[in-house]
Order: sequence, then structure tokens, then C-alpha cells
Amino acid sequence: MNKAISLAAVVPAAGVGSRMGLNHPKQYLKIGDKTILEHTLSKLSQVDTINQIIVAVSDEDGYFENLNLDNLNVTRVSGGKERADSVLNALKSLRSNPPEWVLVHDAARPLVDIADIDNLISSCINAGEGGILACRVKDTIKKGNTHSEHTVPRDQLWQALTPQLFPYQVLLQSLESALEDGALITDEASAMERANQPVQLVCGRSDNIKITTPEDHALACFLMEQQQKSI
Repeated sequence: MNKAISLAAVVPAAGVGSRMGLNHPKQYLKIGDKTILEHTLSKLSQVDTINQIIVAVSDEDGYFENLNLDNLNVTRVSGGKERADSVLNALKSLRSNPPEWVLVHDAARPLVDIADIDNLISSCINAGEGGILACRVKDTIKKGNTHSEHTVPRDQLWQALTPQLFPYQVLLQSLESALEDGALITDEASAMERANQPVQLVCGRSDNIKITTPEDHALACFLMEQQQKSI
């Protein structure tokens, strides 16, 4: 990756985190002395190739303005009803000065490794195509409802992580098309797959967990402590 690139990061942070059972969005839970969202934005700000960070936040969110984001190049935009709506709002906000590439990262993944982000960016830029951080499925996978129907071969199964990185214009068009058609879009890669666009699988650390439940939060607190000890 020899030439400078134009790359923006998008963080959808309009969710309420209902599975946490909280009276506020989960991204404002504390890990140590910082909120989850502050940890996440701090990680992204340490990636040299990211030029700006766009955070999509609910208009009813009364917490974001109290975060300590000093010296971070962060811009707030209105979030949407679903994740894809929030990402699309953020992409549209960049139309006047669009970047070549956009990196989308979950607000609730503060443990992402900066080296993994750099590797994702290098892999995608060098190949000229988008990709996602992912890790191979290690557990035995069963299909069924209340009873196991059969075991799913895991040879080609990956767990999708974030960040996910794609050319800006292609991702914008793919998301717009998918939402107009009412398609189910669970991440940016699913919109790109639907548009028959390539999605590289770039191996990332399995401790890049998404904080969704109280158990996840407890584990993230432990893992963050270990990360900070190793710095």
C-alpha cells in the first residue's frame, strides 16, 4: 500500500441494546474509566489511514454529547431505525466530499486489534476489493429448533466481525438498492454479496467480541484489562 488513500470510518451507534436490560444504550456502559463507545472511537483514531470518523447516533440520544472525544476527528450524524439505515445516513453525509473507501465498525466492539484493522485495510487496498474481518468457526454447529436436526460442516464457516471495508460508492449504491427493495441486511457484507460484489475474508482475532449481553460486558472488562497490561 504505497500511495495515500482517502478512507473514512463509520460507526453505527443508534441502537438501544435491549438485550442488556439497561435504561440506556449499551455503548455507554463503562469499561474502566471510559464508555464502550469511547474505547471504540479511541481505537479507530489510532489507525493512521483513517481520515475521519462518522458516528451515527439517535436524535433522542442524550449521552453522546457528554463523551470525552477531545482531539478525535469525530462527526455526529443522525442514526436510523436499523443498523443499515444508520450506515446509509453516515454515507450520505459524506457525499459532498466522498472518500475512496469506507470502513464500518460496530460501536460495541472496543477490543478490536489495531494490527487487524491495518491488515484488513492493506489486504483490501492491495486487492482492489472489499473485505471483512472474520474468524473461522471453531465449535461444532448444530441446526434445529428445540432438538438438533443435524451437524453443520464447519470447513467453510466463518464468524463475521467488524470492521468491514468497501469502496465508498459501491457500498452506498448497494445499501441504497437493498433498502429500497426491503432486503434483510444484517451487515455491510450482506449488501455487497447481494450486489454480487467481492467480499474478502480477512482473518482477525477471535477476542474481537461484540458486547451484547451482561456476560459479554464482564468478559470485555477482563479482556480490556489484559490488553492494557500488554501495551
